[in-house]
Amino acid sequence: MRYSFAKASTILLIIFSLFITSCATKKPVVKNTQKPVVTTKPNPPKTIVQKPVEKLALPEVNREFRAAWIATVANINWPSKNNLTTQQQKDEALKILDLLKVANFNAVIFQARPSADALYKSDLEPWSYFLTGSIGKAPTPFYDPLEFWIDEAHKRGMELHVWLNPYRAHHTTGGPINNESIVKKMPDQIIKLRNGMYWMDPSDEKTQDHASKVIKDLVKRYDIDAIHIDDYFYPYKEYNGGKDFPDNKTWNIYQKSGGNLSRADWRRANVNKFIKRIHDEIKAEKSYVQFGISPFGIWKPGFPEGIKGSSQYDELYADAKLWLNQGWLDYFSPQLYWKNDGPQSFPALLNWWESENTQKRHLYPGLNTIGLNGVSDRPAEIVSQINLTRQILKNNSGTVHYSVDGLSKNSAMYNAVKNAYQTPALIPRTPWIKVKPLDKPNILVENSNNSVNVKWNTLDLPNVFQWILYAKYGDTWEIEILEKGNNSKHLPLTKNGKKLNTIAVKSVDRLGNESEYDAKKL
Repeated sequence: MRYSFAKASTILLIIFSLFITSCATKKPVVKNTQKPVVTTKPNPPKTIVQKPVEKLALPEVNREFRAAWIATVANINWPSKNNLTTQQQKDEALKILDLLKVANFNAVIFQARPSADALYKSDLEPWSYFLTGSIGKAPTPFYDPLEFWIDEAHKRGMELHVWLNPYRAHHTTGGPINNESIVKKMPDQIIKLRNGMYWMDPSDEKTQDHASKVIKDLVKRYDIDAIHIDDYFYPYKEYNGGKDFPDNKTWNIYQKSGGNLSRADWRRANVNKFIKRIHDEIKAEKSYVQFGISPFGIWKPGFPEGIKGSSQYDELYADAKLWLNQGWLDYFSPQLYWKNDGPQSFPALLNWWESENTQKRHLYPGLNTIGLNGVSDRPAEIVSQINLTRQILKNNSGTVHYSVDGLSKNSAMYNAVKNAYQTPALIPRTPWIKVKPLDKPNILVENSNNSVNVKWNTLDLPNVFQWILYAKYGDTWEIEILEKGNNSKHLPLTKNGKKLNTIAVKSVDRLGNESEYDAKKL
């Protein structure tokens, strides 16, 4: 017991000594004279609390093809002169595109090859006289007009269709023929007509091969939405003074090879072969690029009964009915340039062409917006033809206006058509062209005082052409079609006394196909 007490006493003494030493060696107190630094973080936008979204019954978007031809031959529409500066050419182009955009057009058909020449950089054909005033002369400062038109049209949510003529080699307004002209480079395939035009022989294999190369080059190198050819196959007879087309050389070769078709059937067979070839070659290069044809509006007199006029079948050797029957095209725009009644009745012809549309391709009649004759009120007649087209073609409607000058140089016509196209429209779907479905976009909704800021994006942005924004106020849906570059929108929380409660977004590809929607319920 005694040993334990002594040991405990010793331990207590050591602890007490350590405590005294600690108290004797206090650290000096440093007085802090600085105010504490207060950091304030910016308040991030408040993301609105969103409720789960049940399956939505979104309203259908209006669909209609609304296009205008932009003619460059003879400087009909653009450029207005062949001696403009690069900037003047661009300014004119933008003015045309803006004019059409405001009137809710969604496509332009731009003549990039008026007569075996080019309003774009080509290694196959010379620069156009209608662009610079000399065949083969590039614009200075240099730019590529076709590329410019494509980019600016797409920025506005409008398609760009390249319009070309496969066989015309030189126009009477095309200036002096020089060594750059195709007339000099392909003399064996080209014939001078009595009106001064030069024409490639449609039945010459080298003509067909050359036109094919030009079209494939355009499809391959440019971000175009369609190739478009017009009504010029074999030339109209008046171009050659009423005389037959002088193709004895190729006709004799055909006969010597054992051919047994009549001359007319042989000519038609060569045009038919070319049409199918171009269709197939476009699809092999880029399946989504459409092929459109705008033939003369009458196939043959008497089709339908009571129709009078020229026969493209017999004069141009164009069996356009066959092309439509076979589906060798994606859209068909017969030039129905006549009034509603009379021997070339617009509705009678449109109904007949629709009856021949057995493959259910797009049928978009061409309207004579600039020069319709025999009516007292041209704007009213054109609007009535737009409405007749809607009645006949239902949900697959569309029209093409010849030409843009009929709108830009006639305010009454422009306002009438603009009123007929009151709301924006997507192009009709093209279900026979198969493409990968678009990914569903993702949207984010942020609060911003009395409005919300809606943003959206998608993983497959390169395949997007447009967006559809849906906003529901109370029980009313509002729809807006937006260009690809516009992927955000401020929306008021209240409109006309109704509260915003649901927002949805879809993406749309260049063929008018819609993605699934993403939606947020507020």
